[in-house]
Amino acid sequence: MVDWSRVRGRAATWPEWGKTVRRRAATWPDGLSDFTRSAGEQVAKWAQAEVAPGRLMPWLPVSFGLGIAIYFSAEREPACWAAILLTLATAAIAVFSRRRAVAFPLALALSAGAIGFSTAAVKSILVAHPVLRHSVSNISISGFVEQQEERERTDRIVVRAQTIEGERLDAKPERVRVSLRKGTAPPVGAFVTFKARLNPPLSPLRPGSYDFARDLYFQGIGAIGFAAGPIRIETAPTASSLWLAYASAIADRRCRGYRRSAHSRISSW
Repeated sequence: MVDWSRVRGRAATWPEWGKTVRRRAATWPDGLSDFTRSAGEQVAKWAQAEVAPGRLMPWLPVSFGLGIAIYFSAEREPACWAAILLTLATAAIAVFSRRRAVAFPLALALSAGAIGFSTAAVKSILVAHPVLRHSVSNISISGFVEQQEERERTDRIVVRAQTIEGERLDAKPERVRVSLRKGTAPPVGAFVTFKARLNPPLSPLRPGSYDFARDLYFQGIGAIGFAAGPIRIETAPTASSLWLAYASAIADRRCRGYRRSAHSRISSW
């Protein structure tokens, strides 16, 4: 027996040609709509609090550091004049947009990044110095000791070279860092002469790792190596600089404090 009531309930005719059947538009559930509305209002409140007077100032150092990072990530040395022009342009944009609530913070961030970029470019020019490219041996060096470092197995000094002579020298670095036997490091400020084997500053051990050469470059050190013989302290042909005299006094006080603390520890035992 056929149930005609069910058949009538399910039966329907095809729509006429050119006409579409209207369907009910999809709507967000009420709970989800309330959640998105409240979340949007909360985010708007957070944004207003973040752009309140004085809240965006901590982001300026971040932009400054980001500009420096962009400089060091460049494939080749950027032109210093271009970096300075970029800084002036972004500063002008920040001045002209100072009355706009959104454009002014963005312009300040761009200006801070450009300042960081140009600062790194100018610093590279100011610290430019010769850097050794190939390893050389039997190099005669004379100069003032500027830094002294006592390590576990060896000592290490940084010498500002007055003269540096030897065969196959492709550059004459102004400052060199050499390692020597433990306990043989001369004091800071002494004028020394010695022979050494010099190497170029160490490149990164793997891609993306710490760049020792870049760090040494900005310290003004153009070569590293080790002393190949005894270090002789001699009379300086010229007077040392005021900065070297200051560094010598600070190093002497540091050594005295270290010896005093070591003596006290030994006495307490």
